[in-house]
Amino acid sequence: MISRGALASAILLATAAVQPILGQDPYILVVTGIGGGQEYSERFREWGGALVTAASEKFALPAANIIYLGEDVDADPRIRNRSTRESIDQAFANLASSTQPGDHIFVVLIGHGTFNAGESRFNIPGPDLTAEDFGLYLNQLADRQVAFLNLASASGEFVSALSGEGRTIVTATKTGREGNETIFGGYFIEAFTGEAADLDKDGRVSVWEAFEFARIEVTREYETTNRIATEHAVLDDNGDGEGSTELAEAADGRLARTMFLAADPTMAAAHATNDPKLGALFEQKADVEQRLKELRDLSGLIPQDRYDNELEELLVELALTNRAIQARESEIN
Repeated sequence: MISRGALASAILLATAAVQPILGQDPYILVVTGIGGGQEYSERFREWGGALVTAASEKFALPAANIIYLGEDVDADPRIRNRSTRESIDQAFANLASSTQPGDHIFVVLIGHGTFNAGESRFNIPGPDLTAEDFGLYLNQLADRQVAFLNLASASGEFVSALSGEGRTIVTATKTGREGNETIFGGYFIEAFTGEAADLDKDGRVSVWEAFEFARIEVTREYETTNRIATEHAVLDDNGDGEGSTELAEAADGRLARTMFLAADPTMAAAHATNDPKLGALFEQKADVEQRLKELRDLSGLIPQDRYDNELEELLVELALTNRAIQARESEIN
């Protein structure tokens, strides 16, 4: 078993991290649908605007990586176009042409949903869009990592329709029949605009963290107001089309833990450098960091001896990679 002294030494080496250069960021498409009344229109616009502000100001996404479509283009200067079918068509075409395989793309729907004759729809100005319509859009983004977040009512059927490899699907409701007004969306967006959802305090919020934060807050609100819950959010990221409402021991959640509305600083550094050797070292570091995260997720689930041994190996590998990065930076600077 690893000694405390050896583990401490490995941790010190690993945490002497190289300061990465910021580079590429994820992409986000925010669509606020038709409100059907001033109260809802203002609420949806408030949620959409807050998320766009967090993306640009808190997580430093470039303006070119943010597409914001809304019901009223005059209500917020950041809204590019009205959220019609034609504008959404163009937005997905732009994402398909401007992103590369492996990029992380967030699609966020904020508004009302309906469920009729076994079909779920997202309500927008003009003809509504079905889950199948969005499936065709997502097919344009093959080889990208996609987080599709439908925060509307009656959204549950989107899970089975859109589930697939490389996709994290979140819906505010478990079925299409949960058609009442939902509060999940507000808390989900608050997870990104605030600080409380950053459970590991790494300065970023994953989709997994946002989902858990919002789920807990929704439960708390219904309980404190003595109401029966009429919404049950679902997350699916293993491609089985089933989804999970609680992630602690669920089959879902692994991919969602890797989806952040902020650039991975190590991969950003890899993309930003013009030196192939340094870029390869940053990619190697990112791989080790990802394996560390995956191992930590297994804490308590695998024998302690195995956990400690694998942790020591990874921390030493990370420390050696950091040293190699520092050495290469000294050579080229």
